[in-house]
Amino acid sequence: MPASRRGSGTVTLPTGQTLAFHTRTQDEGDLPHATKKTMADHLRKYESLFTLTPQRMRMIVDAFKDTLEAGLEKNGNTVPMIPTYVFGWPTGNETGEYLAVDLGGTNLRVCLVTLQGSGRFEITQTKYRLSEDQKQEDGQKLFDFCAECLKTFIDQHVGEEPGMINLKPGDKLPLGFTFSYPCSQNKIDHGELIRWTKGFGNPNTEGHDVAEMFRKSLQKYDVPADFISLTCDTTGTLIASHYVNPKTKIGCIFGTGCNAAYMEKVADIPKIKSLGIEGAAEIAINCEYGAFDSFEHEHLPRTKYDQIVDETSNKPGEQAYEKLISGRYLGEIMRLVICELIDEGVLFLGQETYKLEKSYAFDTAFLSLMESDPTDELLMIIGIFTHFFAVETTLAERQFFRALAKLIGRRAARLSACGIAAIVSKMGYLDEGCSVGADGSLYNKYPGFADRIHEGLIDVFGDKGRNIVTYHAEDGSGVGSAIIAAMTKQRKEGGLYLHV
Repeated sequence: MPASRRGSGTVTLPTGQTLAFHTRTQDEGDLPHATKKTMADHLRKYESLFTLTPQRMRMIVDAFKDTLEAGLEKNGNTVPMIPTYVFGWPTGNETGEYLAVDLGGTNLRVCLVTLQGSGRFEITQTKYRLSEDQKQEDGQKLFDFCAECLKTFIDQHVGEEPGMINLKPGDKLPLGFTFSYPCSQNKIDHGELIRWTKGFGNPNTEGHDVAEMFRKSLQKYDVPADFISLTCDTTGTLIASHYVNPKTKIGCIFGTGCNAAYMEKVADIPKIKSLGIEGAAEIAINCEYGAFDSFEHEHLPRTKYDQIVDETSNKPGEQAYEKLISGRYLGEIMRLVICELIDEGVLFLGQETYKLEKSYAFDTAFLSLMESDPTDELLMIIGIFTHFFAVETTLAERQFFRALAKLIGRRAARLSACGIAAIVSKMGYLDEGCSVGADGSLYNKYPGFADRIHEGLIDVFGDKGRNIVTYHAEDGSGVGSAIIAAMTKQRKEGGLYLHV
């Protein structure tokens, strides 16, 4: 009789609930399982598929740099390198009360930000959940929902007590809108949606001015807000992080999407030459570099699993870089590998696996949990497979799953380092060094993600890579948006570049 294996513990679900589990299974007794040797053989195959060598990374960085340059040259490139019309760095002394609305991938967030100067601020916020239906309904309805939530928030926070909005009749609060989807902008309070990302597909929005659509909704619901600026979370991250830490030169997001922003001299952006802005002026660039290597697929090391993710996505061919990195896709990449091994008769023979065969059933949060499982028996992994997928696992299989999660997570972090390295290399930041404000669920919650980015930067640049330090960014979509609204208000009151 084979020895039985007992397991008990808790697992935190993506929803934040804690689940207790108790299992007692027979090792290779009742059900056929893969042996330790079989799993080790398979792991070697996946190691060669998902490992990124320093040499390959440097090739990717060179191609990336060329792509960034091409995007500054002219409009219509895959990586659009969008001028944001956020001019220069904040002084750190911006003050006042501002509203910020952030339309994210999962929530709508409404904030009241009080800038206190000296790099300090206070923030009050409320989140409103977005349903999957709301992400697909008519675009104007989506903005109506945003305006309704903002109106509710203002009504709840208007008053004369400390921490409340002291709003006199007829007054309007300046509003910064964070809209983190690729937009082409020819001025800061305008933005034409190029394409939806992060699973949104609202009709009648692509090719339209989303700022105008939101203004229309604000008027409809009589919201006392003055629309000042439209920015993305990445530009906000860059500005908010610099407000608090002036060494910051790059802002990045690694979450459901991936992106970066940095400050560029106007003289080095040929495509906006006709705007008559002084060449020495600096302007924040929203790279939208999740689209790097889209369509051609010449530079990134895509496996067949990545190709399936791409082909079955709602935007095949697009956002190629993002699909290898983003938290939206890592769980699905792992699920596809597991399904292949099920089809080959390696895993879960004689067990019902239909729950694993559903697209996107395997959350990226599971990879995080697997990598951080502290137990010898890998009880957390038992919990994931028994509770969510009703299948039993051996220790050898669980060790394989953890190693596979690590390969996929490590590749994502090393590819993330390539995007940062391309900007550092382009701007010549390597010798003096710089800070990179990074945000997003992968960076903040995935175990070891930041360390692996640093490892990747050292692999690309050698020892000098240590000069580039990423850190947890300030809140870009709330505080950053408010600072940008403050900077823009100040610039326009000073009569500077009023046409943008």
